Amino acid sequence: MNAARTAAHHVLAAGAVAAALVGCAAGPRYAPPAAPAPATGQFAASTPAVATADLPPANWWQLYETPAIDQLVQSALTHNKNLLVAAANLAEARAALSLAQTGLFPSTTVSAGAQFGVTPDTAFAQQLEHLRPASPSATYSVGLDVSYEVDLFGRIRRTVQAARADYEAQRAAEDIARISVAGETTRAYVNACAYAQQLEVARHSLDVVTQSYELTVQQANAGAATDFDVARARELVAQIRATLPTYEGERRTALFELAVLTGRPPEEISQEADACKSPPVLKRVLPIGDVSTLFKRRPDVRQAERELAANVARIGVAAADLYPTVSIGGSAASSSSSFRGLGSRRDFSYGIGPLLTWSFPNIAAARAEVREARATASAAYAGFQAAVLQALEDTETALTAYGNELDRNAALLEARDQSRVAFGLAQSGFELGRISYLDLLTAETDLVNTDATLAASSQALASDQVTVFKALGGGWEQAPDIQPLPINE
Repeated sequence: MNAARTAAHHVLAAGAVAAALVGCAAGPRYAPPAAPAPATGQFAASTPAVATADLPPANWWQLYETPAIDQLVQSALTHNKNLLVAAANLAEARAALSLAQTGLFPSTTVSAGAQFGVTPDTAFAQQLEHLRPASPSATYSVGLDVSYEVDLFGRIRRTVQAARADYEAQRAAEDIARISVAGETTRAYVNACAYAQQLEVARHSLDVVTQSYELTVQQANAGAATDFDVARARELVAQIRATLPTYEGERRTALFELAVLTGRPPEEISQEADACKSPPVLKRVLPIGDVSTLFKRRPDVRQAERELAANVARIGVAAADLYPTVSIGGSAASSSSSFRGLGSRRDFSYGIGPLLTWSFPNIAAARAEVREARATASAAYAGFQAAVLQALEDTETALTAYGNELDRNAALLEARDQSRVAFGLAQSGFELGRISYLDLLTAETDLVNTDATLAASSQALASDQVTVFKALGGGWEQAPDIQPLPINE
C-alpha cells in the first residue's frame, strides 16, 4: 500500500501547486452601491408632534406597555407558519452554498472490486504464445481517482460568491417575514381592541336613542308628539342596532387572524385579546430615527443589495467560460490475483497530468451568456434603487397618514365633547318645550355620529401607528431562530 499512498501524495501536491497558480477572477469586482437619500437625512413628513429622531427599539411593540401584545408577538415569531416556510427557504440556500463550496476542493473516487474468470489481457497473451486457454482465476483490484479544477479565472470563486450572496438575500427575506408577522400580530390585537371599543360605543348610543324613543312614545301617547316623530325615533334605533353585528364580526375576524398569526387554529382565540375593550395608546411621540438608520433596519433594501451582489458575481461565472478550463487529474490502481498482492510495486500503476478544455473558437455562446448576466445585474441594480425609494415612500406615506389622523382624531374628540353638551341642552330644552323634536333628533343624531366617527378614528390611528413601525423596518433584530419542519427519511 506504500506505493498507493505515495501516488495519492503526488496528486494532492500537484493540486496544491495548481492552487497557488490561481490568477485573477473574471468579471467586474463588486462594491456595494450607495443608497440615495435626502440631503437633510430627515423625513419630510416628520414633525415634533408626530415623531422624534430617537431610534426606535428593536422590539417596538413593547412601547405599548401591554404584556399581552409582547406575549402574542413572541409566540408569533416562534410558531407562525409563514416563518417556517422562510426558514426552509433559508436552509435550501445554505445547502446551495455548501454545494458551491465543494468546487474549491479536489474530487475523489475510490473503487474496489473482485472478479473470477479470465481477463482479456490474459486471454490475448495466451493466444499470442499459442498456449492453452488460461484457467479461470480470481482478480482483485483497488483504485483511486483524484481531480482538481485549477480556478485560474475565478469561475468557482465567483460561483461561491453568488451562492453566498443568495444565502444572505434569503436571510433578509426571512427578516422581511418577521417584520410582517410582528406588525400584523400587533395590528390584529389593536384591531380586536378597537372594534370592541366601537361595539361598546354603538351599544351606548343604542341605549341613548332607545331612551329617547321611549320618551317620544310617551309624549305621543300624551299628544305632545306625532306618529312621524315616533317613526323617526324608531328608525334611528334600528340604524344603531344594525351596526352591532358589523363591529362584532370585525372583532371576531381580528381574533381569528391573531390566532392564525400565532400558529394556532382560528377557534383558539387569545383570551387576553378577547377581553380587551379599547386599543392600547402610546404614551410618547413615535421614535423613528433618520433616513440612514432606516436603510439599515429595512431588510428589503439589504435583500436587494445582496441580489445585486449575486448577479454581479454571475457575470464573472459567465466570463470565465471565455477562457480555458484546466484540471489536474491523477489516478492510482493496483490489480492482483491475490488479495495480499494488492499494493505491491509489480501490480501497481499510477498517472498524473493536466487536462485542458476550451470552447475556442466557438465562444459565441459564452459571450451571449456574459451579456445576459450583465443585463440581469443591471435589472438587479435598478431593483436596489427601487427598494431604496420604496423604503422612503413607505415611511413618508405612513408618517403622513398617521400625522393627519392624529390631527383628525383631536378635532373629532373636541367635536364629540361639544356634541354631548349640545345633546344635553337639547334634552333640557325639549322637556321644557323650548325646542322642537326635530332639533332634539338632530342633536341626538350628531352625538351618535360623532361617537362612532371618533371610535373609528381611534382604530385607524392605532393601525396607522403599526404601519409606521412596519415601514421603519424594525422587529427582526432579536427574533428567535426557527428550524424548518423535519422531513422523516
